[in-house]
Amino acid sequence: MNEASEARLRHSVEVEIPFHDVDMMEVVWHGHYLKYCELARCALLERFDYNYPQMRASGYLWPIIDVRLRYAHPARFGERITVTATVREWHQRLKISYQIHNAHGQRLARGHSVQVAVEIASGEMLYRSPPVLLDRLGVKPL
Repeated sequence: MNEASEARLRHSVEVEIPFHDVDMMEVVWHGHYLKYCELARCALLERFDYNYPQMRASGYLWPIIDVRLRYAHPARFGERITVTATVREWHQRLKISYQIHNAHGQRLARGHSVQVAVEIASGEMLYRSPPVLLDRLGVKPL
């Protein structure tokens, strides 16, 4: 994938860490990083007009079947972080990677999520992404 294509499949959001997201050690509780990734993922999917309502309207559910995060440094109350979501795979599944950085560019965490298409009418999981996803992403089928 060239740099221009990857840039089109990437989106970043900024989040200011609220007080209610920190734990007793005054750092963001690890589970909240998934919430920040979800914010970035939804914003990315909105760029392609294929977020949850559009997925359902197209006849597919896209459950997350795998999510992974690796933490490097803590985020703290009041800090502004940038969460970048990038579409990495789309033909058999939807894999989105995440990078979380603070305002100084220090990486706080990285990870990915994997979603698969499930046809609503039959409840069947597909082993290839439906044409609607490829169309929305502007990519060609294999």
